[in-house]
Amino acid sequence: MEYEPVIGLEVHAQLQTQSKIFSTASAAFGGEANSHVTPVCLGLPGVLPVLNETVVEYALRMAIATNSAIPKRSVFARKNYFYPDLPKGYQISQYEEPLCENGYVDIDVESGHKRIGLTRIHLEEDAGKSIHSESFVNKNETLIDVNRCGVPLIEIVTEPDIRSAKEAAAFLTKLRQIVQYLGVCDGNMEEGSLRCDANISVRPVGQETFGTKTELKNMNSIRGVEKAIEYEIERQISLLQDGEAVVQQTLLWDADRSEAFPMRGKEDAHDYRYFPDPDLIPVEINEEWIDRIKAALPELPDVRAQRLLRDYEIPEYDAGVLTDSRQLADYFENTARKSGDPKNASNWIMGEVLRVLKEMQQGIEAFSVTPEALAELIRLINAGTINRKTGKTVFDEMVASGKSAYVIVKEKGLVQISDTGELETQVDEVLDANPDEVQKYLEGKQQVIGFLMGQVMRATKGQANPKIVNELLRKALEARKG
Repeated sequence: MEYEPVIGLEVHAQLQTQSKIFSTASAAFGGEANSHVTPVCLGLPGVLPVLNETVVEYALRMAIATNSAIPKRSVFARKNYFYPDLPKGYQISQYEEPLCENGYVDIDVESGHKRIGLTRIHLEEDAGKSIHSESFVNKNETLIDVNRCGVPLIEIVTEPDIRSAKEAAAFLTKLRQIVQYLGVCDGNMEEGSLRCDANISVRPVGQETFGTKTELKNMNSIRGVEKAIEYEIERQISLLQDGEAVVQQTLLWDADRSEAFPMRGKEDAHDYRYFPDPDLIPVEINEEWIDRIKAALPELPDVRAQRLLRDYEIPEYDAGVLTDSRQLADYFENTARKSGDPKNASNWIMGEVLRVLKEMQQGIEAFSVTPEALAELIRLINAGTINRKTGKTVFDEMVASGKSAYVIVKEKGLVQISDTGELETQVDEVLDANPDEVQKYLEGKQQVIGFLMGQVMRATKGQANPKIVNELLRKALEARKG
C-alpha cells in the first residue's frame, strides 16, 4: 500500500523589538543569565502586563505580507501548563480570537508553485530556558535562565497542506526570507529566534481522513527540519506496514543520532485550560493603522525578484539567488548601477562573492568588499585593463588587503597586454617551441588551440588579452599552412 504524508508546521518567530512583549526588560539575545528580568516577567504578585505596541505592529506586517485577514479585535488568553522555566505557571498567548488568520504563502516546488494556507498568526510570549550540562557538579542539576521569558513571539500555524519534507523545507525557507525582509525577526534558527515544530501523519493514498499525528520538536536548522520529517514519515509508514498503530505523542529530534525520541503524550487544546487573560484588554485594529503599515512595507522577495528581471534583464535563476536576502539584493543593485553591467555584477556576486562569504561564514552585510569596489573591478575588466582571470586574483587580494582594484593592479603591474606587436612575438615563440601541436592543428585538430592559448598565457603570466591572443594564434597557424 502506498502512503502519503500530511504535514502542518507551527513556526515561532522572535520579534526584534528592544523590549519584551509585556514589560520594559530587554529582549536582546544572550546576556548574563537572569539579567533581562522584571517582576512582570516573573509573574510576581501585584504586577500587571502592558502590551508593547511595536510587537503588534510587527505582527501586522507579517499578516499583510502573508495575505492574512486581520480581524478588528483580538484577545489574549492564558495557556496553563507547568514547566520549570515558566515562572507564572501560564503563558500569555492567543487562542479563540487571534490577531490574524486565513493567510497563505506561495512556495516553489518541482511542478511549479504551491500555495500553503495559514490557519492563523498569533502573538504570545516566550518561555525561559532550562540548561542541562555535564559540567555541573551535580549531574542531576538543571539551571533556569529566565532572560527569554516574555520575549515577543508570533506563531505561524499552517494548514495541513504540506506533502513532503522538501515542501516543508521550502516553506520554512520562504517564511524566513519574509521575516528577514520585513525586519521583524533575524531568522536565526541556531539562536532559537526562528523555531519550527512539525505535525506529521501518514495515510493511504486516496484516503480523505487524516492519520494519527505526532509532533516533532527541537529542530534548529532548515536541513534539520527536513531530515527529521523524513525520518518520522518513514517511521510511521513502517509501523503501519507492520500492523502497528501510530501513537499520538510529542517527539524530540536528536540531530547527532538522526533519531526522534518520545517526550510526552501530545496535548490537545483542552489540556491547557485556555481562558481570556483578565489583565489585558482586547486589541482593536483600525483601517488607518493597517494602511499606515502597508505604506511602509519594504519590497518583498517575490516582487523584488520580478523587478530585477525586468529592470536589469538578468536570468530568472540569478534573480532568485540574488533576492535570497534583502542585504544581498541591495548589494547587487548597488554594484549593477555603479558598474553599468548588471549581468557581470550578478556573475561576480553569485560566484566569487558568495564563495568567499561561505568560506568566511559571514553575511553580505559584513563583507569587506563594497559594491563600489566590486563595480570598479568589473569596469577594469570591461575596459580591457585586466582580463577576468587576473580579475579573480585581484578580487582575492581586495578581500585580503582591503585595497581597491585599481591600486592592486597598479602596485602589482597587472595591466593586461593588448599590444599586438608584443603578443605576436609571444605567439611566434610558442609556436616555434611546440611543432608537434602546430602539426596537429594543421592536420585539422582544432582543439590544440586551447593548449597553445595556455602556453601564451603562461609566457605572459596571465596578462595577455585572451581575445587578441586567440585571433593572433589562428592567424599565425593559418599562415603556416602554406
